Amino acid sequence: MTSNTTVTSDSNLRALDCAGRSLALDRTLIMGILNLTPDSFSDGGRWLDKTAAVEHAVAMQEAGADIIDVGGESTRPGARAVALQQELDRVIPVIESLASQLSVPLSIDTSKPGVMRAAVAAGAGMINDVFALRQDGAVQAAADLAVPVCLMHMLGNPRVMQVDPLYDDVVGEVAAFLRERAACCESHGVARENIVLDPGFGFGKTLQQNIALFKALRGLKAIGYPLLVGVSRKSMLGQLTGRDTQDRLAASVTAAALAAQMGAAIVRVHDVAATRDALMVATALWQGWA
Repeated sequence: MTSNTTVTSDSNLRALDCAGRSLALDRTLIMGILNLTPDSFSDGGRWLDKTAAVEHAVAMQEAGADIIDVGGESTRPGARAVALQQELDRVIPVIESLASQLSVPLSIDTSKPGVMRAAVAAGAGMINDVFALRQDGAVQAAADLAVPVCLMHMLGNPRVMQVDPLYDDVVGEVAAFLRERAACCESHGVARENIVLDPGFGFGKTLQQNIALFKALRGLKAIGYPLLVGVSRKSMLGQLTGRDTQDRLAASVTAAALAAQMGAAIVRVHDVAATRDALMVATALWQGWA
């Protein structure tokens, strides 16, 4: 089933060219999460088997996903780094299978230039990097590959990012970081139209810092690039509701719908079908008010 959610994203109503598969930014898009990891915070270990992973990705497309984000290294708080070959072994066979089975684009969730290059060669059409292309060789890889790239803000690294994160002005500092990384990437050959920004909810932020960032989404969007928002099942929702990770569906789809209404171009989610329904209802009931 093709998604027909219609929450508009006015990022100049342009499109992302994901290696020949176009993503029009005339509405908020749904990015389905496919974690090929044993230790992701929400679904670690569920999709390690290749057959199960492929079936889940196909199901997410049928449920309305516009793009599938494939990751082979957990970035949850406290996560350990994964060796290059291990990450390649996890993601490349799945990407190769999905590239011929799906009509929607694939994104590779990685910070390693070697994985970026291999994944795009295997059929991925977007790079989603929590380190914002700060690893050695990453900016050059993105420039060479000429696919869209999402640059995310993170304070520190996954092993220490939630150890007393401190900011003088979280919104101002995140905005300045995203501007700087976008400018750096453009100066090294990454096309402006290929840049997407992510404030990095939960990546080195307290609950109150996350809330401040969320309320500032319209201002962050004014930086001039499409925004990706990922809050699905995250601890900030658990802190707000008191619910465990697997019981955060209502909180997750509510946050996704609010992010869409505040201008998010893409929402990154675990629960595609429920998010699709939430965006459709939000569109129908909100039009004319904002």
